[in-house]
Amino acid sequence: MELQLSRKQAYWALNGLPAIGPVSLNRLLSAFGGDPCRALSATRPELESIKGLQRRTVDVLLDWSKHFDLEREMAQAEQRGVDFVSCEDEEYPSLLKEISDPPIGLYRLGKYDFRKPSVAIVGTRNCSLYGRSVAESFAKDLAQLGFCVVSGMARGIDTFAHKGALQVEGGSTVCVFGCGIDIVYPPENVDVFREAQLNGAVVSEFPFGRRADRQTFPMRNRVVSGMSHAVIVVESDDAGGSMITARFAGEQGRVVCAIPGRIDQKASKGSHQLIRDGAVLLRSVDDLLEELEHLKLVPSLATGESSLEAEMAYPELEGDEAAVAKSLAGGEALSLEDLGIRLGLAVSEISVLLMGMELKGLIAKRLDGKFELAYK
Repeated sequence: MELQLSRKQAYWALNGLPAIGPVSLNRLLSAFGGDPCRALSATRPELESIKGLQRRTVDVLLDWSKHFDLEREMAQAEQRGVDFVSCEDEEYPSLLKEISDPPIGLYRLGKYDFRKPSVAIVGTRNCSLYGRSVAESFAKDLAQLGFCVVSGMARGIDTFAHKGALQVEGGSTVCVFGCGIDIVYPPENVDVFREAQLNGAVVSEFPFGRRADRQTFPMRNRVVSGMSHAVIVVESDDAGGSMITARFAGEQGRVVCAIPGRIDQKASKGSHQLIRDGAVLLRSVDDLLEELEHLKLVPSLATGESSLEAEMAYPELEGDEAAVAKSLAGGEALSLEDLGIRLGLAVSEISVLLMGMELKGLIAKRLDGKFELAYK
């Protein structure tokens, strides 16, 4: 079977072999002039002469068909409607070819061809309501401007980034898996998984059945940043996985951006550290457009108001509730007494009004007794 392999099938076989990481794969291909067929048919002396190739890797390559059942993998792909896009295919993300250790192939669900400009939005799994709202709003704004939103479909920020992009008519998103493309993780994101295939793509460099582990997540992160023009970190602990994505982005020459958060919040430590280290502080999508000078043809927001600001205005409210929302707009926090004075209401009246809005989830009472708008 080895002698009958096409170049694409040879890439597929190499991609599925265990114990061979992307660095070794690229070193191997480089030694054989980029020819995957030659790499699979090489002799032991030829393989052992390649600097940095481990003995275990050499053993696997010499008997590769026993380590990866290519025919079975191809049959599964056909059955599931999955494409294998090799690094030589036109559909392979052009940006991803620029990084030092690109995947030699990607499993793809969906027909997205990666021609749109892409921006990654990443962050913590344990996000706040603020982080959720910001991720969703930035994703909406970017999708409206024609960007594809890339993320890792993890719980938290990733999920809301995907959902935000999918809320826009014609919006697209790419979910990059840290496991086999047949494993929907987390399982509650199955709807995002299905919608992304229709309005973007789901991709993975890992063969069917590969479970996520400590090795696969960083590999996934380098793909998220590698196929994006910029990476936005919404919320991240200073040791979070999003910091790894940001580091990859910096090494890959991408624009690294961060959303500021509360200084007393653990989930903002990473974002603030990135800003201190020189990341672009984003107040709106317009700040990002200024950094992406090569994409100046992309129009700025027509309204001049971000989706976050529009949502925070609560346009569906009327009467006194609308007046309260207006008073608390822009992140302002006011006491019950101050709100009563502004609205011309007695303490008893404003107390009942605020209690009702709090029960509806429109406002939140802080520890200092002041009220602020809740994030949708």
